[in-house]
Amino acid sequence: MAKNKKLSTTELLIENLKLNIGQLSEMIENQGAQAFGDSNLLSLEEIEDYSTEFLELFVQLLQSDYQINKDNSEYKALVTFFNQCSEQIQIRGGTMEEFVSYMHFLQTSLIKGLQDDKSMDMAQYKEVLLMLASMFNDISLQVFKIYLDEKEFTIKAQQEELLQTSTPITEIWDGVLTLPIIGSLDSSRTMVVMEKLLSKIEADRSRMVVIDVTGVITIDSQVAHHLIQMMRAIRLMGATPIITGIRPDIARALTNLNIDLGDVVTRATLSEGLKEAFHHLNIIVSSEG
Repeated sequence: MAKNKKLSTTELLIENLKLNIGQLSEMIENQGAQAFGDSNLLSLEEIEDYSTEFLELFVQLLQSDYQINKDNSEYKALVTFFNQCSEQIQIRGGTMEEFVSYMHFLQTSLIKGLQDDKSMDMAQYKEVLLMLASMFNDISLQVFKIYLDEKEFTIKAQQEELLQTSTPITEIWDGVLTLPIIGSLDSSRTMVVMEKLLSKIEADRSRMVVIDVTGVITIDSQVAHHLIQMMRAIRLMGATPIITGIRPDIARALTNLNIDLGDVVTRATLSEGLKEAFHHLNIIVSSEG
């Protein structure tokens, strides 16, 4: 007993875990079976494997003079372990709440395993409880941050894909591009569209760009500003813009906003805009039969 009193709280915890690892592992497995046994989130074999791996990683972390330090390799290994558990649960239709429940019963199992340890006095026991709470809270935050970052990356990728597919730029004829705009133009979408459009103009050496705004629901000063920016950029590339599909309500909105499209050619429909582009390039399209 005297020897134990010389040990630090962390050393006492390591000693306790090593002595009771079998009992702790069984306790974790039993609680895991109760939590996930009736679902497809984790099999009993996976719960057993995860329990053993967790205890091994946890002991390694304590032996590395545990601190909440993101640069600690043992700490990173434990975060990676929990992140993989989280991914496994989510892949099978689980939620982050169920993952948090998994972490909770791991923490509870450790605490229950310490309750019968007579080598710790009350002060050391409280210190261990605080350390466990701090560790589990911190790792939960780290895993949740990884989850949010991955979710945000996925959302951005989906938004980018949507932008790419919602603004198709088509070479309808040699030197003639069409760009139908559907929805509204905000700053981020304008930048994506403009980058694609200017690259296409350069690659195809396009001379005419027909922008159809039939699908634009409303036009306010910001949308009009983005359209004007696009017209200027097209001209800087040496091409001529044509706007089609300006409905009466859109025309009234532009007038009320005192928006001057300058000398940009406008036509009522996309087909009329294409005819204007062909005429400008001296292209004659005729039908036979």
